[in-house]
Amino acid sequence: MDSPATPAAAAPLSDSQQRHLLHKLDLFRLQGRDRRGRAVLRVVGKFFPARWVSVEALTKHLEESVFPKLEDRKFAVVYVHSGVRRSENCPGISALRSVYEAIPAGVKRNLEAVYFVHPGLQARLFLATFGRLLFAGGLYEKIKYVNRVEFLWEEVRRNEVELPEFAYDIDDEMERRPVMADYGSESDHLRLPHGAPFMDPAAVSCYSMRCIA
Repeated sequence: MDSPATPAAAAPLSDSQQRHLLHKLDLFRLQGRDRRGRAVLRVVGKFFPARWVSVEALTKHLEESVFPKLEDRKFAVVYVHSGVRRSENCPGISALRSVYEAIPAGVKRNLEAVYFVHPGLQARLFLATFGRLLFAGGLYEKIKYVNRVEFLWEEVRRNEVELPEFAYDIDDEMERRPVMADYGSESDHLRLPHGAPFMDPAAVSCYSMRCIA
C-alpha cells in the first residue's frame, strides 16, 4: 500500500471537501488488536495533507468518524512516522495541541499505548523536551518507540494490522545502513537534564512541527 494521492491544485478546499479528503486518504484506520487484545487505531503520518486540511476539518472528521468507535473500548495507537515530510505532513504545534484537547475524556482514558514507528532522533528529542507540556493526562508516558517494523510485531498482531509499503522500505534501508539508530522497541524516554529550565507551554505553540519530521 503506497501513499494516496493528494490534490494537485493549491486552491482552498471547502470544509466538506477537506473531510472527504481525510476519509479518502485513510489516515485513521481501526483494525486488528495488539498482543494484549486491545483494539488498534493505525495512524499514518505521511497520509496527512497538512497543506490542504484545517484543524477544524480534522477535528470534525475525528468527532464524526473516529472517536465514536473508541468510546467503549480500550485501544492502542500505532502511529507510523515513516516518510513524514516537513513541508507536506506537519500541521504545527498549535494544531496538534488543539486536536488533542478536542479528544473526549472517555476516549483519552481508553487510550493505553502509543506505538511510535520509525520516530527518528529529532522526533524523540522534540517529544522528550515538549511531550509532557503538550499532552496532559499522561499520554507522553504511554508512548513506546518502535525503531523497526519487525519489532512492532512483538507488540501488535501482525496478521491483523496493515502497514504501507514505504514503512517496510525504511526497515530495508536500515539493513543496508546499520549505522542508523536501531534499538528495537522502547518505553524509556529521553529525559531533560536535571535543573533544565521550565518551558512555558504557551511558548511551545510557536514552534513548528517541522522540527520533528
